[in-house]
Amino acid sequence: MSDNRPPVVFIHGLWLHATSWQPWIDHFDAAGYSAVAPGWPHEPDTVEGAREHPEAVADTTIDQATEHFASIIAGLDATPVIIGHSFGGLITEKLLGQGIGRAGVAIDPAQIKGVLPLPLAQLRAGLPALGNPANLHRAVTLTEQEFRFGFGNALTEQESAGIYRRWVVPAPARPLFQAAAANFVLHSQAQVDTRRADRGPLLLISGTADHTVPDVVTRSTLKQYRDSTAVTEFTQFEGRGHSLTVDSGWRDVADVVLDWLHTHGI
Repeated sequence: MSDNRPPVVFIHGLWLHATSWQPWIDHFDAAGYSAVAPGWPHEPDTVEGAREHPEAVADTTIDQATEHFASIIAGLDATPVIIGHSFGGLITEKLLGQGIGRAGVAIDPAQIKGVLPLPLAQLRAGLPALGNPANLHRAVTLTEQEFRFGFGNALTEQESAGIYRRWVVPAPARPLFQAAAANFVLHSQAQVDTRRADRGPLLLISGTADHTVPDVVTRSTLKQYRDSTAVTEFTQFEGRGHSLTVDSGWRDVADVVLDWLHTHGI
């Protein structure tokens, strides 16, 4: 029997495993959707496997990840909503700009080409990968302290540590280098077609306390869409950091996304 529920594809960013979306999958399934959260190319199926084999994801590029998810989406029975966090948000924007997806939600999306603000907090959050040029072709693991600064700064130390132990995995550093150099590269893989008028609606979400993708970066991303007549909307979560999809307040974010989808008849 075919599943007539609207499909949703969740795309995680760097340093969180695909299984970190499981509470969202359950929540969206209960709301009448059919949700999945595929991993990045070659990502092991479990957190333990990903930690044991960091080489599996090393050197993955933005385009390779985007093509991977495009292939998965092409195999679905219906056009999905795409929801991404961090670099998953950037990939969501790229896919939507390619005409893939019924609608997109980019939560704390990594900066795309054309976005100029580079706050000090964002520089510090990226240092574990960007601080060593030799990391370009490696997978990098955050320490618990680095995770707390980049993701869990708006949480208690105990909650941040709990998320770290449950879901944090090594991540390819190459997408960070690509995004950091985007405005100096003619054909950057961090480039998004922000002018497209026939794409589905897009919601950008930021946390005002985010260190990894500061609010000013997401607001600058919104401005990149000023020449498109397609629906592009923006909402903020006051006092929330980069952990907002996996911390104890995740349901508040998920419900805003569901309400937005319902508002647009999706």
